[in-house]
Amino acid sequence: MSAWNVHAPAPTANKQPRPNRSEPLRESFDGIYLDLSTLPGRCRFAEGGLGWKPSAGGDTFTLDSSNITQAQWSRASRGYELRVYTKNTGLIQLDGFQQEDFERLAKVFKMWYSINLENKEHALRGYNWGKAEFGKSELSFNVQSRPAFELPYSEIANTNLAGKNEVAIEFSLPANGEDTGTNGHLGGARARGKKSGGARDQLVEMRFYIPGTVTKKEKKEDGEDVSEGDEEEEHNAASLFYNTLIEKAEIGEIAGDTFITFEDILHLTPRGRFGLDMYETSFRLRGKTYDYKIQYDAIKKFFVLPKPDDIHQLITIGVDPPLRQGQTRYPFIVMQFKKDEELDEPVPLNIEPDVLEERYKGKLEAQYEGPIYRVVAQLLRGLSGRKTIAPSRDFISHHQQSGIKCSIKANEGHLYCMDKSFLFVPKPATYISFDQISVITMSRVGGNLSSSRTFDITIRMKNGSDHQFSNINREEQTPLEDFFKIKNLKTKNEMVDDSGALLAAALNDDLDESDDDQVAVNRGSADEDSEELDEDFEAESESEVAEEFDSEHESSGSGSDEEMADADADGDEDTEMAERPKKKAKTEN
Repeated sequence: MSAWNVHAPAPTANKQPRPNRSEPLRESFDGIYLDLSTLPGRCRFAEGGLGWKPSAGGDTFTLDSSNITQAQWSRASRGYELRVYTKNTGLIQLDGFQQEDFERLAKVFKMWYSINLENKEHALRGYNWGKAEFGKSELSFNVQSRPAFELPYSEIANTNLAGKNEVAIEFSLPANGEDTGTNGHLGGARARGKKSGGARDQLVEMRFYIPGTVTKKEKKEDGEDVSEGDEEEEHNAASLFYNTLIEKAEIGEIAGDTFITFEDILHLTPRGRFGLDMYETSFRLRGKTYDYKIQYDAIKKFFVLPKPDDIHQLITIGVDPPLRQGQTRYPFIVMQFKKDEELDEPVPLNIEPDVLEERYKGKLEAQYEGPIYRVVAQLLRGLSGRKTIAPSRDFISHHQQSGIKCSIKANEGHLYCMDKSFLFVPKPATYISFDQISVITMSRVGGNLSSSRTFDITIRMKNGSDHQFSNINREEQTPLEDFFKIKNLKTKNEMVDDSGALLAAALNDDLDESDDDQVAVNRGSADEDSEELDEDFEAESESEVAEEFDSEHESSGSGSDEEMADADADGDEDTEMAERPKKKAKTEN
């Protein structure tokens, strides 16, 4: 017998213990949808955590077991849903399980994660009133102590106080249907605000009516509650809900540190005064009633326009998706600045020097000074990467300005001629590309004296729609025709000379003072000074939205009274004209 055989240990000493085949190393489920994804995948659970991989291929989403804090089982749209609450990732939704999978999943969470899988039943009565509860990862709307629906904080883009007792919640809108949280580029549920991207129809806004007041204990500076003997302060229930949601959903904070802030900027559209906060990937408008958060990627057009009053400068931003105030959409943001208003002192950007050199070299400066409108324009251009569009040098109005005064229906504004488009501001802001224009018709409407001093242009689009601009000064006809010719725009002139109107215009100097007053009334808005309009507008810009609508309603009523007065004056004039032939007939006899 060899030495090797003598000193070799017994064969049974090297045998490893057999694994317990009753406890599986992993559990797999097919046909599972992650975070409302459009395509299913395979979900696997193991002792170290869970993972999900799309069936069509792509990056695998994984979640470590130490990050799991809670799990719920409930009925969902594709069968049954597993909701996993985490420490850092937020809420993970896995949909598509069968009812018999509950026991397997409950055993997995109990054995590997030491978590009890809670069976949660939803309220199915359809009531629209209940109690809102703020959890760690989502807002739950409960009816009779059962959840009717849940809103993950990660999907809330913005919130506003729409009224004294009403709170509006806006949800994230991905740029396209494929921009979801489960594609290969974003890596599953790790993308914030992308869950609804895969749906054909998306919920964009929800409103809560929250009446009454609530009492809340104030906290000391160290975070401890006040003693029971101290009085509790009453708060408006809607305001408390609004402030709590901002804190829980981290609205505004998710954008990071503010690069620079401007206060009290006058906006013509949407109307009001807003503070402007600029972040790395977005900017924020802070108003008394509404707040807006706009991504720089949403900026599609960027205009810097001199106002024809030689006092103000306009910055117009085209955004898609547009801003919303209830049912009203604003595809353009119009800011107004005074040309001579400058920063009090040089303002540095809140950006580290190495970051400024690496990311924004040639786009941003370390500090800014000079006119405020120029600083805002440079910052928006540098952060968004959009080219600044200015009025065309091929057009100069009769008054040596870049814009001409005109109206869209009852709304007065200015029409600017660009190299490739027209733009009317401020309200309704209208953008017209030359590529979409079929023909431009110049015409004079009406037979009164004002028709000899103003004219209209109607732009017919290739899709059949029309844009009409009225009350344009007759002196602007030649500059516009020359510009249309330079840009090779097809035009049609329907302005036939009216000898009676021209004769009346020639005899205008011989009219007495009362006739001059009558002419001014007939001209309507053609003689109004834009500077006076701006001053009135600034005085009303701080009013609330409801006050704005009330003032517009009153102005329309006063306008009807003026029309009645004009009608009476016209009636007296017609009576006088009718009596003159009678006197002449008596003289002949």
